[in-house]
Amino acid sequence: MMRVMAEEIKASKRIQTSFLNAAEHKALVWLAARQPKWVTSNTLTWIGIIGSVIIAAGYILSNLNINWLWLASFGFIVNWYGDSLDGNLARYRGTQRPIYGYYLDHTVDAINEILMFMSIGISSLLNIWIAVAGLILYLLLTLNVSMNAHLKKEFKLTYAKLGPTELRLILIIVNTLFIFIRPLREYSQDVRIFGHDFTFGAFDYIGAVIVAMLALVYVVTILKDLDEYARMDPPKPWNG
Repeated sequence: MMRVMAEEIKASKRIQTSFLNAAEHKALVWLAARQPKWVTSNTLTWIGIIGSVIIAAGYILSNLNINWLWLASFGFIVNWYGDSLDGNLARYRGTQRPIYGYYLDHTVDAINEILMFMSIGISSLLNIWIAVAGLILYLLLTLNVSMNAHLKKEFKLTYAKLGPTELRLILIIVNTLFIFIRPLREYSQDVRIFGHDFTFGAFDYIGAVIVAMLALVYVVTILKDLDEYARMDPPKPWNG
């Protein structure tokens, strides 16, 4: 059974259509070829986790001083290095462990996503409910990727030309803007939603747009997948 599962995971077609995919792939192959022998895929996975902890620390500490966002941005780079390179290193060295790697990668991804989204919500930059909504939608998309990898052997890593790398880059740019543009981080507006009053800052509007995009992508993806699965597995006539 384990052998069958490994073959299924290996057979899953990786679909990457993000804006940065070509340049990122070249960079990762270059980096994989230059890793010291003592660096393993597991080492890089831990580096990715450390990066997400750095991100969380940077955002939480930004409540004390906005310049701590530099730490959060550095954490995104560390997280990208570990999270994106671990699988590439295994493929470069021919040391893939499909079952173990698949389980570990998805488990760590969920932990990283929780740390990133919730730390931004805990900071004074983003309303916690927007952060929670973003986290839920991101996890739903991640779950959909896992189901499709099993059911139709597609491992789709990007949606609407955007993937984790693009999201990291967007957040680094937003962090930099907030550090340098004081009116941007001091902007606030009272908003009434479903009878409740909220104070929205510029980051809240950016977060709301990202959440809306994730929601749209998720709905469109589910409808498309349902249509494809309905054709793959049509309804059976009932002879009752």
